Amino acid sequence: MGIKTALPAAEVGLYSLVLSGALAYAGRGLLEASQDGAHRKAFRESVRPGWEYIGRKMDVADFEWVMWFTSFRNVIVFALSGHVLFAKLCTMVAPQLRSWMYAVYGALAVVGTMGPWYLLLLLGHCVGLYMVSLLGQPWLCLGLGLASLASFKLDPLISWQSGFVTGTFDLQEVLFHGGSGFTVLRCTSFALESCAHPDRRYSLADLLKYNFYLPFFFFGPIMTFDRFHAQVSQVEPVRREGELWRIRAQAGLSVVAIVAVDIFFHFFYILTIPSDLKFANRLPDSALAGLAYSNLVYDWVKAAVLFGVVNTVARLDHLDPPQPPKCITALYVFAETHFDRGINDWLCKYVYDHIGGEHSSVIPELGATVATFAITTLWLGPCDIVYLWSCLNCFGLNFELWVQKLAEWGPLAHIEASLSEQMSRRVRAIFGAMNFWAIIMYNLVSLNSREFTELVAQRLLLRGFPQTTLAVLFVTYCGVQLVKERERTLALEEEQKQDKEKPE
Repeated sequence: MGIKTALPAAEVGLYSLVLSGALAYAGRGLLEASQDGAHRKAFRESVRPGWEYIGRKMDVADFEWVMWFTSFRNVIVFALSGHVLFAKLCTMVAPQLRSWMYAVYGALAVVGTMGPWYLLLLLGHCVGLYMVSLLGQPWLCLGLGLASLASFKLDPLISWQSGFVTGTFDLQEVLFHGGSGFTVLRCTSFALESCAHPDRRYSLADLLKYNFYLPFFFFGPIMTFDRFHAQVSQVEPVRREGELWRIRAQAGLSVVAIVAVDIFFHFFYILTIPSDLKFANRLPDSALAGLAYSNLVYDWVKAAVLFGVVNTVARLDHLDPPQPPKCITALYVFAETHFDRGINDWLCKYVYDHIGGEHSSVIPELGATVATFAITTLWLGPCDIVYLWSCLNCFGLNFELWVQKLAEWGPLAHIEASLSEQMSRRVRAIFGAMNFWAIIMYNLVSLNSREFTELVAQRLLLRGFPQTTLAVLFVTYCGVQLVKERERTLALEEEQKQDKEKPE
């Protein structure tokens, strides 16, 4: 039934009360567990002294987050501030050259960070894919793009190419894989767009301007070439009304999120506890469920902060970058689950939608998902955990379509049609709650560990059945209903907005 179906206000209020109480109860269990484990030997490497005026130790298990906002904070701020300054000057003095300024500044930043030989290595991949794009064969462009990506993910070529980096530093491996992988995806996008629009005659200079845009270079998000080229080629870009205010608000929100995460890690050791399975196994069921959920929420916050900072700079450059991923709390279908909207858009445009079409047929959908997750596996770096993660999420995406087809089957469709719209929404929310935990478990495998995922599954589904299982599903059901209510409100607001804009 449609999303516009409203539930009684008292029922929605009950769902809010149940969800708030459950989150508070689980949070209390996690807080107590963090206090009890702060001095454990197993925690010494990843729980260290934090801010002095808080007076508590801090979870530093995520080295990328720590590096970004400690030792590399000044470098990141300096590089992005320089980009913003030179971009503003160029836009004021010679706006027609701003795309060249982006490319030159980005290339110099890459040389200063990774060395000139690394820049030449990436230029080689750019030139190779540009030459293939001149042949006008999309399958050849995609094939060479995947081969180039594989050269940065598989030995012995990855070991040989990593030798082009000058010097050693903490984030060297992260920057190497980020810069190389995103370069290949950008070059492949350029080549495929050149094949799709041979009349536009894109040049090698267009590719270099696209690839060496510094805010997107190392960590993304990736914009497909057609969108980037159309936006950066505007000689006199004009901001929409209120755009600068929204940019400042986004920048402020990113700063608040960074501070909030740091404070959170002083009280909740959600990244360290899963590494000590004996300690994690002693947690109450509610705290263990909250721990699994909070691991995925943190990964979303991490991505949202990273893309929020980068997107703020990009929007100052008059670009419209991909938005941060949808919050995991609002996800209850696999079709909307992704942690990088840019890569998701890239895969959908060039692989998933191209093969799957309308995504309404079982066989084409199976082929589209297998191809998409095969490329995703290559992007993430082939290994046992990634294979498992890809298989689980590929199954989840297809299983949703199978269930949808089953629901459209005559007898089941007749049964649903006999229900009221409100009851139909409640029934669908039950399946949404089960799907929500499938999403958590399938992604927890790669975000944390297989062993911790097995522990959560055993405690919540086997040893905790039926009390814990039903309690967790009921709380999740309440959350799904609140998400649906929020979606219903937004849909109504959008309709009202469109009605006002219609000419009388």
